[in-house]
Amino acid sequence: MTLNLKSQNQKNLLLIFTRNPELGKCKTRLAAKVGDQTALEIYTFLLAHTHAITKEAKATKEVHYSEEIWDDDIWEPAHYHKKIQSGGDLGERMSKAFSDGFEAGYKNIIIIGSDMYDLSTADLNTAFQELDKKPFVIGPAEDGGYYLLGMSKMNSGLFKNKAWGTDTVLKDSLNDLSNEDVKLLKIKNDVDHYEDIQHIKAFEPFLKKLKI
Repeated sequence: MTLNLKSQNQKNLLLIFTRNPELGKCKTRLAAKVGDQTALEIYTFLLAHTHAITKEAKATKEVHYSEEIWDDDIWEPAHYHKKIQSGGDLGERMSKAFSDGFEAGYKNIIIIGSDMYDLSTADLNTAFQELDKKPFVIGPAEDGGYYLLGMSKMNSGLFKNKAWGTDTVLKDSLNDLSNEDVKLLKIKNDVDHYEDIQHIKAFEPFLKKLKI
């Protein structure tokens, strides 16, 4: 029997932005070093990790696909609503997802990607708890971006005038929130480049066959 997902948690909404795992279309910066096939294998591994840490998070979950909804994949309809990202650049797509969530009546909304091996269920639950105290929560990434953004009120300015995928995103976002109360979480490493994973044991099976 399919569960009524919104009844599980009327307050918290977790947005998970993913790319459809297709050869040559995911982790392109990583693929430049390790090749398309290995990059796909690594991304598939990261998707499985994201599924594992989000499944028991204390929130309603939405998976937002980059290209098209896949019915038969790891995101079970009993636990995840499935949607398509809507908008031009990443900022527009995230803004739309947050706006829709607030309009649906959720109070605390968090967005993450699907390439965070360092992230845990406890991290997500802690972030939601922080949103009960402060209106904004940000998880800074080592590369100058962020791996998590949480809001308890809409701020559309966070999604405008950003050079997405660069090391200025975090700084520019914090400037947008200079007059707001913000909780900064621990700095974590997301996976975009070979250097992000070359010394992490979990990725050794994917890298040991490469001649780099």
